[in-house]
Amino acid sequence: MKDPRIQKLAENLVGYSVNVQPGENVLVEMIGDERDLLKAVVEEIGKKGGNAFVELTDKAVQSSQLKNATEEGIKAWAEYDLVRMKMMDCYIGIRAGSNVNDMSDVPKDKMKLYNSLYSHPVHSEQRVKRTKWVVLRYPNASMAQLANMSTEAFEDFYFDVCNLDYAKMDRAQDALSELMNRTDKVRITGPGTDLSFSIKGIESEKCSGQKNIPDGEVYTAPVRDSVNGTISYNTATLYNGITFENIKFRFENGKIVEATGSDTTRLNEILDSDEGARYIGEFAIGFNPYILHPMKDILFDEKIAGSLHFTPGQAYEGVTDNGNRSSIHWDLVLIQRPDYGGGEIYFDDVLIRKDGIFVLPELEGLNPENLK
Repeated sequence: MKDPRIQKLAENLVGYSVNVQPGENVLVEMIGDERDLLKAVVEEIGKKGGNAFVELTDKAVQSSQLKNATEEGIKAWAEYDLVRMKMMDCYIGIRAGSNVNDMSDVPKDKMKLYNSLYSHPVHSEQRVKRTKWVVLRYPNASMAQLANMSTEAFEDFYFDVCNLDYAKMDRAQDALSELMNRTDKVRITGPGTDLSFSIKGIESEKCSGQKNIPDGEVYTAPVRDSVNGTISYNTATLYNGITFENIKFRFENGKIVEATGSDTTRLNEILDSDEGARYIGEFAIGFNPYILHPMKDILFDEKIAGSLHFTPGQAYEGVTDNGNRSSIHWDLVLIQRPDYGGGEIYFDDVLIRKDGIFVLPELEGLNPENLK
């Protein structure tokens, strides 16, 4: 019997997240070998009168492909896939790989070429800017291990998170978005963190299930040269299959002038990818009530209740654009709930969130008890 939670998720992805219309072309990309959701999504696209195109990808095979790729080959690969992406009106990316470290032994120079020559034109420029898109993970044993849960318990957690009432969350985000839009100074404090910057003149975007599943954040970007102070991230993070922990940045006039972590050398190599990699492209506040602990999967971790992320690299073009350009966009997460050390966020010297809980009456709709 088909799991009704899978059917509900497929309906939400097709009908709500990308809102497929009759005649639209929809690329469904599956990384991994899970089929139930893929089939349900294809069926839903058909019900809406859309045209489904399916791409099946295996990360282990892609790792071998990259290890043996030439610069010319990566360029041709990008040109090939860019033609297809330009034909699409919608994109649904389902990630269900069995090993998050499959790409960890790809040489750094090959990953840099892939990010700049493939990911940037195909995804950052074409898919993100010119299609209706949503990206999600799908539960499997590998994800359950990362979350330190049994497979069955993780599946229950996953569907609670992904089948949340995102329309209700969207309405609750209005007050935070409006407050961010009229804010100048932001200060973030906590253990090892005292960071100040401006968001004046840069608008915010709500995230409530249209781009990511799971979802639950409002984001903007700092004025590029305004960031000063230090931030100590307290969640482990993956970058190209490599785990980093205990990352700490010190900023002067917007630039990361000192960066340390569990692999300081490799961390600084990433930040030296290009000029924009040492500046911040995104500041976001996360509040999904069902996501409480990191699992080294950024689609979940950046939405953790009581968290924020402060992202080196590329800014999103549009109303949140601060002009920073880079081949990287690395969402690094700081959790401010008491069980992770606590912390505060101030807007124009007014406390808006303490220890992960919004304290302004107009923002209380985003606290966990009001979103579940």
